[in-house]
Parts: sequence; C-alpha cells; structure tokens
Amino acid sequence: MIRQCKLLSSVCLCAAFVLVFALIAQATETERFSEVSNNEVVGHLQAVTDGKQVSVDYAVDDNGRGPKLRERLVLSDSGIPVQWTIDGTSLMGGAVHESLSWTHGTEKWLSQADQGSAPAPSPILYVANDTTPWSLGLYGRVLLHAPNQTLVVLPGGSLRLEKLRDVTVGEGSASITLTAYMLSGVDVLPELLLFDKSEHLFARLVETVFVREGYEKEFSRLRMLGEELSMERLKTIQRKVAHRFDDPIRIRNVHVFDPKTMHTGDLVSVTVFRGMITSVEPELANTTVPDDEVIVDGQGGTLVAGLHDMHSHNSLWTGPFYLAAGVTTTRDMGNDNTVLLNLMKYVDSGDLPGPHIIPSGFIEGRSPYSARDGFIPETLEDGLRDVHWYADRGYIQIKIYNSMNPDWVKPLATEAHRLGLRTVGHVPAFTTPDHMMESGYNEITHVNQLMLGWILSPGEDTRTPLRITAMARAEDLDLSSARVRHTIDLMKTNRVGLDTTAVILERLMLSRAGQVQAGDAPYLDHMPIGYQRYRRRSFVSFKDEAEDQAYFRAFDKVLATMALLYKEGIRLLPGTDDDTGFTVHRELELYVKAGIPANEVLRMATFDDDEYMSRDQRFGGLERGKCADLFLVTGDPSRDISAIRQIRMVMKDGVIYYPQEIYQELNVKPFALPPPLVPAKVRSVNGATGAQR
Repeated sequence: MIRQCKLLSSVCLCAAFVLVFALIAQATETERFSEVSNNEVVGHLQAVTDGKQVSVDYAVDDNGRGPKLRERLVLSDSGIPVQWTIDGTSLMGGAVHESLSWTHGTEKWLSQADQGSAPAPSPILYVANDTTPWSLGLYGRVLLHAPNQTLVVLPGGSLRLEKLRDVTVGEGSASITLTAYMLSGVDVLPELLLFDKSEHLFARLVETVFVREGYEKEFSRLRMLGEELSMERLKTIQRKVAHRFDDPIRIRNVHVFDPKTMHTGDLVSVTVFRGMITSVEPELANTTVPDDEVIVDGQGGTLVAGLHDMHSHNSLWTGPFYLAAGVTTTRDMGNDNTVLLNLMKYVDSGDLPGPHIIPSGFIEGRSPYSARDGFIPETLEDGLRDVHWYADRGYIQIKIYNSMNPDWVKPLATEAHRLGLRTVGHVPAFTTPDHMMESGYNEITHVNQLMLGWILSPGEDTRTPLRITAMARAEDLDLSSARVRHTIDLMKTNRVGLDTTAVILERLMLSRAGQVQAGDAPYLDHMPIGYQRYRRRSFVSFKDEAEDQAYFRAFDKVLATMALLYKEGIRLLPGTDDDTGFTVHRELELYVKAGIPANEVLRMATFDDDEYMSRDQRFGGLERGKCADLFLVTGDPSRDISAIRQIRMVMKDGVIYYPQEIYQELNVKPFALPPPLVPAKVRSVNGATGAQR
C-alpha cells in the first residue's frame, strides 16, 4: 500500500494549474494524429474533448498487427482523470478492459496487470496499462504544472518531465514552434515528446512516429530529431559509465570459461591492453603485481566471453541495456537502413554505449501487411539492386520477410550467395520452410516459422497474428512424423540453421493477465512501474481453460522441437527479438530447459555465434590476441546458466562498464556490485600516472 502522505504530496498542485485546466475544460476540441512508420501511415487517433469529457479512438495496423482501443475519460479541474475506461484489443489481439474511478476519497483501478485501490482525498494521476499515445500528452500536461515536474503516481512509482529544448517543425505557414521534453518513469525507456505553446501534444518521437495530422511528411525530420535528442542524452551517459584506462588492466582471481573445452578452469589472471587480451596466466600465491597496471579483483568469480543476441533490432537506447546484460555483440535482423548505419558508426567510435552490431539486410514484399523496415522492392529487379546495396555496405546476409513473393526468393538468394551473403528469414505467406530451403535459405528465422510448416493448412495467412495463435495446434504435433523428418533432413543436407527466439514465443504464448512469467520474475521488480505492469498481460485470446492450456502444452512442444534439432546436429542460434538484454538470459535458460547442457549453451551464445559469423579468430574466447569482450559473474554459468543474471562487470573493446552504474542511469534497480578496482600507481620510468581517461 502506498503511504497516504506520499499520495497527498503528489496532488498539491498550484491554484494556477487548476485554473488553466478549468479554462481548457470549457472548450470543445478535436485532435487528430497519425502513426507513421518509414514514411507510411499505419495508424490513426482521434481525441474529442467536450468540457471535461474526452473520447479517444485509436487503431494501428502494422505488419499484420496493432492495438485497437477506445478510451473514455472524465477529467478533474486539474486535468487528472477521475474516470477512465479503455476497451479494445492489444498488439496481438488480446482483449483489453481497463478502468479507473475516483470517488469519495478513494481511487480504484482494474487492468490486465492488476487491480487495487488507494486513499486519495484528491485525484491522483494514474498510469494506464493498455493505453494510447494520447495519454502521454495527458501525463505531460499534468507534470508541466507539478512541483519540479515530478509526481508520485498510481499504481506506484513516479513520473518526471524534463525540458530539453525548443524546436521548429514544418515549413512556411505550416511552421510551428514546439518544446521537446523527456518523460521518464512510464516505461523502461524514456519518452521523447513535443508540445505546442498551448501545452498540447504534437508528436511522440520513437521509431514509429506519432504526429499531429497534417505533418505526416515530417516523418524523416521528426525521426532524426528523436535520434538527435536521444544521442545527446546517451553521449552524456557514455561519458559517465565507460571507464577507459591507458595502462594494462589485470583481472585477478577469476575462473575462465573455455568454449573449446566447455569447462571453467582454475584461478587465473587475465591482462588486457588497448582492447586486446595480452595474457592469461595461472593465479599463483604471493604473485607480485606490477605497479603500472590497473588491478581488478574478480574475487573468485567467472569470466566469460561476451554474449550474443542473434536476433536484435537495435536502437540508440538498446545499447546500454545490452552492455549491462553482458551482451557485446548483436546481429540486427531488420531496421531502418540509415538509422542503423549511423548507429553502428557512433557505437564503433565509442561515442555511444552499445554492443558490436552485425547487420542483416531487410527485404520485404508489398502487401497490406508489409513491415516497413529496410526495402520493399516493387519488382524483382529492384530487389536484386537492394541485395547489391546491402553487399556494398558490408552486410553479412539478407533477411526475407512475410509478404515477399516466394518466387522471388530463389533469384534473390542466388545473387546474395554470389556476393558472399547468406539468405535468411521468415517463411513468406502461402509457402513452406521446405520450399524456402530449396530456394536457397541458409537459416530459418524464429522456431514458430519453422513449426508452422508442420501445422498450417494451405491458404492460411501468416502475415496476421495467426503466426502466433496457430502455434496452439502444436500440442498435437507428432515430431516423429514423416513431415517433420523431411524438414529436418533438408536442414541437415543444406546445412540450414535456426534462429530460435524461443523467449519471445514464450512471452507471446504464455503471458497471462495479472501474472509474472518465470522468465521475467528474476528482474521485473527492478524495473519502472509501467514496464512491470506491461509484462503482466495476455497477448493471445482464448475462450476457455482448454484453449488456455493448449498454449502451454504447445510451448512444451516448442522446447521438444529445439531438443530434437539439437540432437540432430542443427545449428541453433540464440536470439530474442527484444531489446532489454534480460531476454537474452531467458533465451539461454530455455535452451537448458529444453535439455541442452548449460556449458554447451554458453558456448552457443559465445564462440559458436562468432564462428558462424566468421569472427572467431578475434572474438568468442578469452585467450591472448583476442578482443577483450567479456563479463564477470559471481557464480559459474557453465554449471548454472542463470548465474549470467548477476553480472558485476562488462568489458567491450577493453573498456570497462559496471552494470550497476548503467542501470542507475536507466531508472533500473541494480542487481550486483562492481568488483574492487585499484588504479595503476605512478610509474617510476617517466613519472606519468596511469590515470583513467
């Protein structure tokens, strides 16, 4: 229960604030917004304010999915909701019925995530669980008039609004002066918002831009503005959390996981200089430590080469989360091409925190369900030019998506192979994994995309949420059937791998309203309240307990499929299709749950991935001459894979990062303390100091 004194302090807004909203409440106005992805409108919102009553209608259709919501609000004189209902469906079609009411000094709420009440002599700002982007404008207007632009909110936590700078959007008569703000506390990532002079929301700056109707053509500028504002903040964070040393760094008293033997050895001392591992020596008693070296005491923990996420969609803000989770390399599986290449440049230069990024070239077909990343070629000739564009910029592979014409895959794959690129991807609608492998696929993306080939009937459309909901049928799948056997034989003959992303499938199939998934339980209470509540939701709908349980039995069959592929020698690539880093840990736990030994899973997530991407000469292990990408944990993840959740230190390119410091910058409660560090002493040779740069 939130203490009453905190709740009272959160609503002590000034009289002028009440007057402003009282005047606004007298007018009737209509606000219209568009949601824009890669210069294409994928959603609309209309908000009608009549006095103190607000009606909001919102619908998105992007990549065959999207929320459809109706909100009805009644506002107090101070602009805080006293009644709020939200109905409709969420991202993947799950039912939404959320409500808030304030009466007689009590505020009550009911959502997918939770229900509760709190004493409230005056209305307290409630952060909705399933809501529309319009609510961000509501929060911002309230915070603009709150003391220090900060408020304690329901059902917990606090929100903070920070002014960044004034900006101008549009040209000529359409030009408008706006103010950019950063809103923190709603979710794990901050929100970048633009408000006009009347304190109304103009835009939300994320990958899919939410903007006032009439300004859709400003998408590219708004997207760039969002990148600039985020970059300014993240450069500041990088300067605070990246610890660089001119002198050798000696990490003492550690065990090292060797991916070649898949064992963790005796205590050693590992030395790093200018981003490279220069020695791995036995840790002997009474060893003299050079004065001109930085000393890190590992206190008997385990060093492991940096983890990989083989299915990421990187953004500016994913970088620090990945580093804090021990992930030093990601394979990007689809992005805005310009944004990704710029991000890679700034991360590689050390200006921004983040892992190494290995890019995949996204190529989609044109349909009402098209995803808007990468290229959407209108002709096969356009697609072939796109393959060359990716090859010329160092991409390692092309990725085919749901709406691609299956007949184009073979010529695209042939050209990609000729240029030295792999061909990977989803199984396009109305074809099969077998046909895609015969057409040149080197890898299937997502375990459900593989299994749907054994489940679906001809003509069923996987461009819709069916690609998730149909997985409930897997409970009756016979893994010894001829159909399954034929696919596995094709994978073995053609040396086709599988990018599993089991964790995202677990999340979509098994998340249930009001419950915390096993994969989220170890970290969820460390996160902002909005993220905690978002994880307590259903993504799929089911009419009864039988349909509910079918998803659980079907996910057991997913794990059984992974176990079968492992035994058959199929290359499995751990990936998440997520962006927090925590899901990398869960993905590896699911591999172990499927029956794969922890030490082999650890090798898969480190050396095997680098070998697959032809990087193993420089990455993937801890030995002299390899790049210093590693992390330190207290336990031994080769015996207990969950030990990777307690990371004390991460090193990428020889730069030290402490997860504790990163999480503090991201409003996340830290998990483990950094190891002791002793800087180098003054060198007697020239009097220089081995100082931290």
